[in-house]
Amino acid sequence: MVNVFLKDSSKRPSAAIFLSGSGTNAEKLLEHNRRLGGRSSWRPALIVTDRPRTSRAREIAEKYGLPLLEHSIFEFYRAHGLEKVSLATPEACCVRELWTDELRAKIAPYRIDFGLLAGFVPLTNIVGDFPCLNVHPGDLTVMESGRRYLVGLHSVPVELAILAGHTTLRSSVILVQPYTPGASEMDSGPLLGISEPCPVDLMGHTLDELRAVFSARKGEHRHGANSDLLSVIAAENQERLKERGDWIVYPQAAEDFARGCFGLDEYGSLCWREDLVHAFRAVRTVEYGAVRRLIE
Repeated sequence: MVNVFLKDSSKRPSAAIFLSGSGTNAEKLLEHNRRLGGRSSWRPALIVTDRPRTSRAREIAEKYGLPLLEHSIFEFYRAHGLEKVSLATPEACCVRELWTDELRAKIAPYRIDFGLLAGFVPLTNIVGDFPCLNVHPGDLTVMESGRRYLVGLHSVPVELAILAGHTTLRSSVILVQPYTPGASEMDSGPLLGISEPCPVDLMGHTLDELRAVFSARKGEHRHGANSDLLSVIAAENQERLKERGDWIVYPQAAEDFARGCFGLDEYGSLCWREDLVHAFRAVRTVEYGAVRRLIE
């Protein structure tokens, strides 16, 4: 038996697209959807942002004629007496859940079938209400000590890959799991797809140079919070990966997800099928590029 992530339906499933910033991944999802027209497996129903003042959500919603839901997380925290948006204290976690409850109530009238996170910053357990996909700037097939290694926020996975001597990068699409405050596991959801490899560009520098830069950093959390040579090179590589990875794998994986192609078997293994007629088969993940390739 296979538990299909998105159940079979006689209608095209509707999706909400969540974004906090520039929304380039959201635009690529919507461009791909518009290009396919009636052949697309899903229909965009809503744009959601937690940053009404600084994101491009309003512009993108107007461009594609979509409803816009603005739910500022900064204003919500301030209204509850907190100046910093975080999950660092029990009080902050409680405010996050209250914020999520209001977001949940605002989304409910749209009857969303699944979500597409496109640079959506805040952790929120709205992902437990309906399936949500996210694209991640790291190859989540890479393991170390039994755990996914290239995890973390922003350019951290790219830094980790560079420092480990990887010559290529990949983007990954996962089914997002609800968060637990204090839990250390990140990016742990089922791995639906990976992009084709994108070459690493050290921009004329050596790996030894970059490792020395990292060694010179101070503090416990030394990844992704600097403006040194390593962080600049990681950011440049992440931008290249977005174009060659995110913008390719995410729209295609979303189409397959909406078609009911993905599920988990009774052993918790990822399964994929070509369409509703074909049987599921266990896979490690799916590589999306010029052609679709099953990785078993």
